[in-house]
Amino acid sequence: MIHKWLTGKATNILIPIIAVFLGILVGAIIMLFIGQNPFTGYAALINGAFGDIYYFGEMLRMMTPLILAGLAVAFAFRTGLFNIGVEGQLIVGWLASVWVGVAVEAPMFIHLPLSIAAGAIAGALWGFIPGFLKARFYVHEVIVTIMMNYVALYTANHLIRTYLLVPGERTERISTTASLASPFLQSLTDFSRLHYGFFLAIFACVVLWFVLWKTTLGYELRAVGYNKHASHYAGMNVNTNIILAMVISGGFAGVAGAMEGLGTYGYMSILSGFTGTGFDGIAVALLGANTSIGVFLAAALFGALKIGAPNMQSAAGIPPELVDIVIALIIFFVASSYLIRLVINRLQKEGK
Repeated sequence: MIHKWLTGKATNILIPIIAVFLGILVGAIIMLFIGQNPFTGYAALINGAFGDIYYFGEMLRMMTPLILAGLAVAFAFRTGLFNIGVEGQLIVGWLASVWVGVAVEAPMFIHLPLSIAAGAIAGALWGFIPGFLKARFYVHEVIVTIMMNYVALYTANHLIRTYLLVPGERTERISTTASLASPFLQSLTDFSRLHYGFFLAIFACVVLWFVLWKTTLGYELRAVGYNKHASHYAGMNVNTNIILAMVISGGFAGVAGAMEGLGTYGYMSILSGFTGTGFDGIAVALLGANTSIGVFLAAALFGALKIGAPNMQSAAGIPPELVDIVIALIIFFVASSYLIRLVINRLQKEGK
């Protein structure tokens, strides 16, 4: 009976669930070692994410850029590329969207889409560079994207400091015609920072699924990722598809930055370091098995962990950094899926 159920897609779904369970379990063991009650700690975490409508709204708001960053990484993975540069692409997308939101005057039906498009284009251009270097000169995208994260961070800070700075070490606020802020959603969630970008992130999940699985372009991109030599033999333009994959991935990341600039904050500050959202997108994509629904659910988990973490400290006296440990453990177990598959295979043999 067991071997009939633990096959195919069921196994792929079970692995991240087991990884989450093991991560939470080891986190509980760590709490015991530091003299804390894991039941109290996790209860405080859950209450901090779902116990109040305000924190629930904040969790959905936190999910928004995580979904888009996860989609950016997932899209690259599906096409055989490892985009470590989502963080940098997010930063330039954030800056570009805010700049358009500040500098342009237009009605909302023009200004808002234009600002979001600016973020997407900036992220796409930032993704084009490693894509071109990979296709033309065979430079590994991991090295280039890592370095370009730093270029994005310091370039954005320089541009803000030189051309856009106002008191408070930030840019001016964007025009209301470029804002994703929603008084309606805020009123429903006790004036959290939830904005319309959440629905845009859900739409982006549908876009990724449709492009990858329902279009000829998506088929070619996935084929190049599986085997570029066979794809070339079949008549596909491998180099163009590599570049295009990184451009689309960067576009998703740029929109993630636009969600922060146009939705959550309404401006961009000089950053003292990376936002971390782009790197969290890697974890979200891995846990979500590079699928649209998986990325959405993984982003929900990570959003809940991050929003609930401060309540662990205030209500249970547990350091909020423990949540980062739990996240790291979850990713460790996802990356160690070979061991989980080994156990599942053993169960299959015993069930026969």
